[in-house]
Amino acid sequence: MNTSSAARPVVRCAPLLTLLIAVLPAFAAAQEPVRSFDQLKTRLKVGDTVYVTDVQGREVRGRVRELGPSALTLDSGGPTTMHGDAVRVIEKRSSSPVKRGALWGLAAGAGLGVTWLAIAAQDPGDGSAGIAVAILGGCAGIGAGLGAAIGAAVPEKRVVIYRAVGASGSARLSLTPVITPRTKGVAVAFTF
Repeated sequence: MNTSSAARPVVRCAPLLTLLIAVLPAFAAAQEPVRSFDQLKTRLKVGDTVYVTDVQGREVRGRVRELGPSALTLDSGGPTTMHGDAVRVIEKRSSSPVKRGALWGLAAGAGLGVTWLAIAAQDPGDGSAGIAVAILGGCAGIGAGLGAAIGAAVPEKRVVIYRAVGASGSARLSLTPVITPRTKGVAVAFTF
């Protein structure tokens, strides 16, 4: 297959671009959870799917139906209103990592296949266009399969939107030195 000089920059840049699209995730700045219900409108909108854990530890999944300054109404098989004093944590979770990985892999594989198709289109007389179309489909399928496999290894991402004041997100160990004229030691505190 004869590659013209106009196609050479595409040939050089396309694999790198495909690799960058496949490998680099979207970066998002981490945000601290809000501590009051009147701030929820800055992080949630009607229609968002959330997971709400109440003070007894029960979790309810639903779509946000209404946001108020002291209550949240979810559509979880029917309207469910949860008041701020009964909520410990509100989370948003990412979509399925397997599905997302398959879509990214499909896009990367298709991008690589389109690159090969563009190279083959430079010299249509040699019959390589049909092979390039088959390669396009194969690359897209292989990319989707590899993306799904990688996605299966990635844990589901959880973003805490709201955490009640006093609700601890994780266990903590605190070591504090204690030095007095009569005592020397360490104070240990474990909270969860």
